[in-house]
Amino acid sequence: MRTIRAAAAATLAISIAAGVTGCGGGSSASGGSNDSPRTLTYWASNQGPSIEADKKVLTPELKKFEEQTGIKVKLEVVPWADLLNRILAATTSGQGPDVLNIGNTWSASLQATGALLPWDKANFDAIGGRDRFVDSAVASAGAQGKDPSAVPLYSLAYALYYNKKSFADAGISKPPATWDELVEAGKKLSKDGKWGLGAEGANLSNNIHQTFVLAQQHGADFFDAAGKPTFTSDGAVAAVKQYIDFMAKDKIVAPGNAEYAQNQSLTDFAKGRTAMVLWQAAASTFASQGMKPEDWGAAPVPVASGTPGQGKNVNSMVAGINMAVFKNTKNIDGAKKFVKFMTSDAEQKLLNKTYGSIPPVKTAQADAAFSAPDLAVLRDTLAKSAAPLPQVPNESQFETAVGTAVKELWADAAAGRPVTTESVKARLEKAQQTMQQ
Repeated sequence: MRTIRAAAAATLAISIAAGVTGCGGGSSASGGSNDSPRTLTYWASNQGPSIEADKKVLTPELKKFEEQTGIKVKLEVVPWADLLNRILAATTSGQGPDVLNIGNTWSASLQATGALLPWDKANFDAIGGRDRFVDSAVASAGAQGKDPSAVPLYSLAYALYYNKKSFADAGISKPPATWDELVEAGKKLSKDGKWGLGAEGANLSNNIHQTFVLAQQHGADFFDAAGKPTFTSDGAVAAVKQYIDFMAKDKIVAPGNAEYAQNQSLTDFAKGRTAMVLWQAAASTFASQGMKPEDWGAAPVPVASGTPGQGKNVNSMVAGINMAVFKNTKNIDGAKKFVKFMTSDAEQKLLNKTYGSIPPVKTAQADAAFSAPDLAVLRDTLAKSAAPLPQVPNESQFETAVGTAVKELWADAAAGRPVTTESVKARLEKAQQTMQQ
C-alpha cells in the first residue's frame, strides 16, 4: 500500500469529493462553539425518516443530558449525502463540532487524519470501560493494532424488507433467498406503475455497500492484500454490473431511483410504490409513514445460491454508527461525558429501539426489545454472514471514487444508455486511476 501522510490523504479525499471547499461546520456561526465549557456542538447522522424526525428523537435526550450535567448540546443532523464531505473539510480546517457521528466504514480513513480523539484505555474507562461493547463493534472503530478513533453507537446490518400485501397480490409466497428469485419476484411486482425493488442510485455510500457485498459473492474485493485497488477485477466488474442491471436489464427498479440519495426509496416502499428494498434499519421510517409492523417483513439479503454464510455467501457489510470526538475541542471532559451518556444502557435501549438498530453495548443488547423478527435478522446477519469493508486509510476516497462511478452508471441506465461489461469496467478504471493519483 502506498504510504500517504494523513494530511495529504485528507486533502486528496477532499479534492475528489464534489463541492468541498475546506470550510468546516460546527463553529459559533452554526450555533455552538468549542470555546464554551458549558456548550457542546454535535453532528448527528440522519437515522430516521427525515432530519426533523431525528431532531424530535434526539432533542429530549439532549435535554436530559443538559439537566444532568449543565452542558447544553447544540444539535445539527447532517444528511448522509453531505456527512463525509463535511467531516473531511472539518478535519483540515480545524472548525468542526465537539462530537460527531461517523459511519464505521470511515473509521480508518478519519483516524489517519489525526483529527479524532483516540479511545485508549483511560478514555474508555471514563465511559465505563471497553468491555461494555461488543468486540466486533469496537473492531469497526479504527485500524487494527491502534486505539479506536470512535466509540460504537448503533450496530447495523442489511436486510431485505418486503411488502407483504404486494407479495400476496402477486402470488409470491415467501421472500426471495437468491438473486435469481429476487429478479423473478421483481418482474412479477413491476407493473401498473409499481416497481419490484427500490435503490438509492445517487447515494455514494449505499452504492459501495451494495456492490461490496455483490463483489464478495463473486469472490472478489476492491483491494488486494497489500491494499492496492483492484476495482477492475472480473469479480468487481461483474458485481457492479449485476447491481445496475436491476434497472438496465431486469427492469425491476424505477429509472427515477438513479437520482435518489435521501431515503426516497423508503418512502416509495412505505407508500406501496415499491415492494422490496435493501436497507440497514428501516422500521422507524416505515412506522413514521403509517406502516404497521404486520405490513412488512424482513429477510436476509439474497445470495447467489444456498443460504447466507461466510466467504462467497456474505450478504451484508458490517454496518454501524460510531461517536467520535475532535481532538481540538476545548471541552474534552464534557465531550466524554456526552459519549458516556449516549452509550449508557438507558440511552442505548431507547435510541436503538427507536431506530430499529442493534445496541453495541452488551447489556443493552440483551433487552427483549431487540428480539423482534426483523432485529433477529440483523443480529443473525452480523454474527454469521457480514464482512467489514476494507480497513484501509483511503477507504473514504474509495467510497467517493467508486460510489460516483456507480452513480454515473445508474444515470446511464435511467437514460437508456447501454450498460455493458466494457462500460462498467471503463467507469471503474477511471475511479481506480483517481485513487492512484
